[in-house]
Amino acid sequence: MDTAFWITTAAILALILASAFFSGSETALTAASRAKLKTQADKGSVGAGAAMKLTEDRERLIGALLLGNNVVNILSSALATALLTRLFGDSGVALATLVMTALVLIFGEVMPKTLAITYPETVASRVSPIIRILTFLLAPIVALVQVLVRFLLRLFGVKTNPEDNPLALREEIVGAIALGHSEGAVEKEDRDRLLGALDLGERTVDEIMRHRRQIEMLDADQPPGALLTQVLGSPHTRLPVYRGSDDNILGVVHAKDLLREVDRLVRGETPEGLEALDIAKVAMKPYFIPETTSLDEQMREFLKRRTHFALVVDEYGGLQGLITLEDILEEIVGEITDEHDVVSREGSLSQAEDGAYLVDGAMTIRDLNRATDWQLPDDEANTIAGLVIHEAMMIPAEGQVFSFHGFRFEVVTRRENRITKLKIRPL
Repeated sequence: MDTAFWITTAAILALILASAFFSGSETALTAASRAKLKTQADKGSVGAGAAMKLTEDRERLIGALLLGNNVVNILSSALATALLTRLFGDSGVALATLVMTALVLIFGEVMPKTLAITYPETVASRVSPIIRILTFLLAPIVALVQVLVRFLLRLFGVKTNPEDNPLALREEIVGAIALGHSEGAVEKEDRDRLLGALDLGERTVDEIMRHRRQIEMLDADQPPGALLTQVLGSPHTRLPVYRGSDDNILGVVHAKDLLREVDRLVRGETPEGLEALDIAKVAMKPYFIPETTSLDEQMREFLKRRTHFALVVDEYGGLQGLITLEDILEEIVGEITDEHDVVSREGSLSQAEDGAYLVDGAMTIRDLNRATDWQLPDDEANTIAGLVIHEAMMIPAEGQVFSFHGFRFEVVTRRENRITKLKIRPL
């Protein structure tokens, strides 16, 4: 055991420490939450800021860490083999393999990675300044390796795009929320609100609008007394006004504007009487939007225009329905009701004694999924009745039963060409 023995032993221990550093750094920088690092960086943490910059190019980061880790592991194994072969002869090769496997596995891999996964943001902030320097120094070698790897992958028909971000932020957030709910950390109501807010940019107004068949309208040719009675008896404060055909929308009447006009005609300085009421003059200019508008964009337009009501038209200009700001907010917070709402969402869904659900055909698939935690697809239809018609490729008769997407659908009632009530249960 001369000086060379102790120098070699010290070098092996130092290389194992370097292996632990690279392994722990890799785990910490890949497991650290960028959101938490951003918060720490905003508070003045230099290490967190460096970690944020490092994780922007994960391919380059991982390449540098793997290169450094493999170099120190191979070098330490080579030194151990030479040292033990010198001491024990040919049997030193097997002994070196056993010893280095145990040392690298315990002290170079498992222990540092366990520490890093336990405190990912803390470890990432502390190692990032050093890793940033190493990444810069090893950049030419890493770039050469990346080019070689892409070339080899292309030979096997695999195409890679170095500009692609391997972690899409939106999918990462959605996955974290879903995982939190499955583990009991996030309540169902909180999950629905968060996912509803994230989905606004992915969904269009035609998915949640009130269909034209369900719209209550005012006929401008009706007598003023009948119009006033209809407005006062309606649960809605804004009603579209048409003349002749319900495609000929003149405007939208607000109940408060109508009452002000009635007050002026009846109790004004020069009373003209209720018969002088012209509903078309009271109505506001209608606001039309295409059915393909995203909910996120429409909510911004509502806020910008300082209005809550829009009429939805198709590509031919035909009226399809209406949407309000409240409809969009309900996609986030759930059903909003007040003392004038006569139809509640609970009436659309009830559970029978056999465990099956009685569902209103007009209930949207999204609302049913949120209420029951099902995963019925809503790509081809917005309502439950629409889904059944799409899958059956016909308008079913009462009593017909279908099975698809893992559920049993029974048509309970049908009115004209509309399915009004369905009985659904999982298979």
